[in-house]
Amino acid sequence: MFKLAEYLPPFPNATWTLALQAGVTYAVSQVPPDDLDGPGWDFLPLLRMKTRFADAGLTLEVIETGFPWLHAAKLGLPGADEEIERCCTLIRNLGAVGIPVVCWNWMAVFNWTRTSTTTPSRGGALVTSYDHALMRDAPHTPAGEVGDDTLWESLGRFMERVVPVAAEVSVKLALHPDDPPISPIRGMARILRTPQAMRRAIELVPSPSNGITMCQGTFATMGADIPAEIRAFAERGALHFVHFRDVRGSPERFVETFHDDGQTDMFAAMRTYQEVGFDGPLRPDHVPTMEGEENLAPGYDVLGRLFAIGYIKGLAEGAAKTGGG
Repeated sequence: MFKLAEYLPPFPNATWTLALQAGVTYAVSQVPPDDLDGPGWDFLPLLRMKTRFADAGLTLEVIETGFPWLHAAKLGLPGADEEIERCCTLIRNLGAVGIPVVCWNWMAVFNWTRTSTTTPSRGGALVTSYDHALMRDAPHTPAGEVGDDTLWESLGRFMERVVPVAAEVSVKLALHPDDPPISPIRGMARILRTPQAMRRAIELVPSPSNGITMCQGTFATMGADIPAEIRAFAERGALHFVHFRDVRGSPERFVETFHDDGQTDMFAAMRTYQEVGFDGPLRPDHVPTMEGEENLAPGYDVLGRLFAIGYIKGLAEGAAKTGGG
């Protein structure tokens, strides 16, 4: 059975309590802020964050956006070696404190992006959306025009350094696909935009530690067969983490949806996770902003997350009772 998780900040707030009340016992968080004992990627800040979660009744299972300082390494610029060594230090310390998964990406200069965070959805809820037509004339980033070859070469160099370290300390690297899965955006190539590209990426340095984040929304945007891809990556032993979400549309134009209102057969996906024996962390992602919320954190307001948790729990129970696990 998968480990139902939720993205929570490094320090306690109301979402910690609400997650527990909704039946979540696993946490996904980020590299903690620096403190008097050193930078957030050092041993003691990570250890104290893990014990904060444990004292609250939560098991910290994943560090997400795990290498937030990567810039030069992705673009092959001076300073890349220092950034990569910091990643190796973080991975060693995650192994030492017992945080088993790090979710990371190879989106250079900017992370996931949307052209709207106020798209009306069911009942007036607000969702994020992307329309590539609005981005075609967008100015390039300060990095200028960057092609596929640059990012594939830099990804290979990075993996050659970090994958052996992760394998040594039994930490799982969960590579996230590019979101949106379309290229280029603002002159910047996005290389991890198909299931085949994700397979190519983890084959650069084959290892049980080198796997993926199955971001269902991004894979659905690609037009992928979600159950088939779950099986394919599970058979490789490369299914390390799941973002359970959905969309409607294509890479050129799509909207996020409520978990029960997208283009994916979510029950079939849940049954497949159970059939392949997935026992890693799974969390809801990118939820609508609902009535009474200010939309200050598009995709991550509270009410939509509570709806998603309940929906996921119901799917899991239904799949188990009908032979899915």
